[in-house]
Amino acid sequence: MKSIIRVSLFIALGIFAVSTNANAQNRNAKKAHVVTTKKVVKVKRSNVKFKTPKKKVVTVRTLPNKKVIKHQNQNYYFANNRYYSYSGGRYIPYTPKVGFRTKLLPIGYVTVHFNNHPYYVHNGIFFAKYNNEYEVIDPEVGTIVSELPEDAEKVIIDGGTFYEYADILYERIQVDGRRAYEVVGILEM
Repeated sequence: MKSIIRVSLFIALGIFAVSTNANAQNRNAKKAHVVTTKKVVKVKRSNVKFKTPKKKVVTVRTLPNKKVIKHQNQNYYFANNRYYSYSGGRYIPYTPKVGFRTKLLPIGYVTVHFNNHPYYVHNGIFFAKYNNEYEVIDPEVGTIVSELPEDAEKVIIDGGTFYEYADILYERIQVDGRRAYEVVGILEM
């Protein structure tokens, strides 16, 4: 009788030990993942403290192999994988605004999916495909990109640190152990 109880006890302990070990080796085991983010949707520009209040604008006199793009009865130019406007005999780097359309995406764009929608991102500008063109859009809050343009600026809003480029606010986050940036809002004028 004692041997039956011992065998039963060893079998029960063996099953418990195997099931515990099997769960520890399971890749699909649920892990608690807590991320604290400050959600911002629309922020007035007057509430934002820019680290460098004035940016230096670099202009060029000529653009080789430029392509003319008409938008709202104004000419814009695409050359060297950047957009430009023309003023006073100089070409000024231009960040296309929402609604700007082009037939081709710049070289080096990255496709980002959010809420089952593909976005095409190049140098901080978000495009979505409409008919046979690509239109500049405001990204949805929560969209994540792996890097920001060189010209992105660190800003302070209500004591929190964010990054701004082309009126879009980003928060630095970690995704799979790598640095990324999540869209948290858009600057209002």
